[in-house]
Amino acid sequence: MWWKKFSKVVLAIGLLLLSACGNSSQAEKVLDAQEKFGCNVINVYNAGEYIGENVVSDFEKMYNAKINYDTFDSNEMMYTKLLGGSSYDVLVPSDYMIEQLMQENLLQKLNQEQLTNLKYLNPDMVSMQEVFDPNKEYSVPYFWGTVGIVYNKENVDEATIKKEGWNIFKNTDYKGRIYFYDSQRDGFMVAFKALGYSMNTNNPDEINKAYEWLREMNDTMEPAYVTDEVIDGMATSTKDIALMYSGDAAYVLSENEEMGWYEPDQGTNLWIDAMVIPSNASCAGLANEFINFIISEDVQRENSSYIGYTSVDTSIMEELSSEGGDYFENDAYLPRTGYNKDEVFHYDPELKKQLSELWNKVKIN
Repeated sequence: MWWKKFSKVVLAIGLLLLSACGNSSQAEKVLDAQEKFGCNVINVYNAGEYIGENVVSDFEKMYNAKINYDTFDSNEMMYTKLLGGSSYDVLVPSDYMIEQLMQENLLQKLNQEQLTNLKYLNPDMVSMQEVFDPNKEYSVPYFWGTVGIVYNKENVDEATIKKEGWNIFKNTDYKGRIYFYDSQRDGFMVAFKALGYSMNTNNPDEINKAYEWLREMNDTMEPAYVTDEVIDGMATSTKDIALMYSGDAAYVLSENEEMGWYEPDQGTNLWIDAMVIPSNASCAGLANEFINFIISEDVQRENSSYIGYTSVDTSIMEELSSEGGDYFENDAYLPRTGYNKDEVFHYDPELKKQLSELWNKVKIN
């Protein structure tokens, strides 16, 4: 997911000047933002290492504009800064955070007339979007994916992974050889799914059993709690099993052929990071143009190829995962869809607070 910053060197695709509708034949066309929108500067707040190498500069050239590009480490960091009075024109939060921002009236509706590239969006992913933005009025998807298990095929039997699913993180044969993401949301998702519960449950008994599941894992498995470090760690075979986001996993699989990917049958988290415009944006017109630019085909190709997360454009996703594509035969690049045990997170302030407190207790040795 976007706030998982990772260090990697990827050969960037050389692109011509990009157009807002993804048509390279219009690459030389320059639109003056000041003349069209009355402003030519937008402030974009995104996760680090979550955008193609040339995307910002290409947009600036196309619109004779300036982008002040800032980065954050988590949804919560972004939210805190927004509440502190910082003004942004485009944010890229996750599903549950978008739901929260909508409930708190911190977002404005998008200008649908400017979003001419919505036609390229993957229908499966759009169905997921409706979970947190039912009328698709406030957000446009940026990347999407799942959470799963990366494992060393040389040291971990595939049949064991498939049989145990999330419970592999409690298999003492792999004690001291696992990475676990240091996130209460993801950690409890694993426990809820391992126990057969919804990851959006607010049932006290289910929450307590999930807490006990995680405590037992902590006490018996010597897990290494990590964030960004998991990517390089698995790429270099430092551990044998890791909880990972699909986009990070796609990079690991492309770097290390010993690594495999599995989305457990117990179900997992389907997530979307999407672009939104805050209610206090200073240049909404240009912000809408930027959002439309991001979902153009050329930009989708550059972003997904460079970052490794799944394109929201159906044709680009298929192109990059087909023979000759950057992620051909990379199991982590294509998210699982249509599986009834997979879920999208909902915003639940009481549950979030409770899980945060319990997560801190999980890691106490």
